[in-house]
Amino acid sequence: MSRHHISRINDVLFYIHKDISRELSAKALADVAAYSEQHFHRVFKQTVGESIHQYIRRTRMEYAANQLMFDPTSSVSEIASNCGFSSASSFSRAFKATFQMYPGQWRQHDMGTAEKPYLKDPEIAAGYQRVASRVLQLPKILDVPDRMAAYVRHTGYNRSIRHAWLVLKAWAESEGRDDTTQFGLHHSNPAWVALDKCRYVACLEIDQPLPFRGIVNQMVIPGGLHAVFHLQGIYGELLPYISQIMEQWLPTSGFKLRSTPAYVHYHQNHFLHPDEQFELDFYLPVKFF
Repeated sequence: MSRHHISRINDVLFYIHKDISRELSAKALADVAAYSEQHFHRVFKQTVGESIHQYIRRTRMEYAANQLMFDPTSSVSEIASNCGFSSASSFSRAFKATFQMYPGQWRQHDMGTAEKPYLKDPEIAAGYQRVASRVLQLPKILDVPDRMAAYVRHTGYNRSIRHAWLVLKAWAESEGRDDTTQFGLHHSNPAWVALDKCRYVACLEIDQPLPFRGIVNQMVIPGGLHAVFHLQGIYGELLPYISQIMEQWLPTSGFKLRSTPAYVHYHQNHFLHPDEQFELDFYLPVKFF
């Protein structure tokens, strides 16, 4: 797959994840990529490994799962509409095909006792036990600006993320760019998405646009209202921290999730630190009920 194709499909993925609640027709996405619609379908599947319709459906189902669990004020019909479904019945069928239960059952599901995919990883399971005994500090509620960033996409949440960061740092060195302001975008909730399917984006803040794009591409990390949590720990503890925020803080916070991705601002990046230690701010996009 050529870098030219990868760059164009990255533009499409950024467009999708910028707001997955809006209408996302194949024709509009083909226009983003500057391909004919027929050619776009073929290139997208070759690049991403699934069709554009499958990708959007899966992304929206993950968003719907978050909304159902953590936004009790919105009805199933409202969430279905936000996910691009014209009827609650078609949304319910699609949700059950993805999560093996209907939306109403999911809402009653006890995430505190449910088996979480990330607990199959021994190090994260151990991290979960350590984090569970700690008191979660209250966040700051901040209205943050958009951030222009160079990025490398990665599928899978494990130590292989280090490779994405090494690629990005090597690119920054070759371009003579600063690599110290680092962000990681989390497109998936690992509480119910298998770790090898979680979508992660390694980002460096930039002040000048990229003259050439390929494996390294350019995006704007959306700003707006965020709950910002300062977190410290070692590899294996970040995902349990995020799970704790989603399950314990968010439901009683008076906020609900927005449809833009959560992200971290690394002060110390555990994928690059020799002792795998992190210090970071976790930015959760929120809005008032």
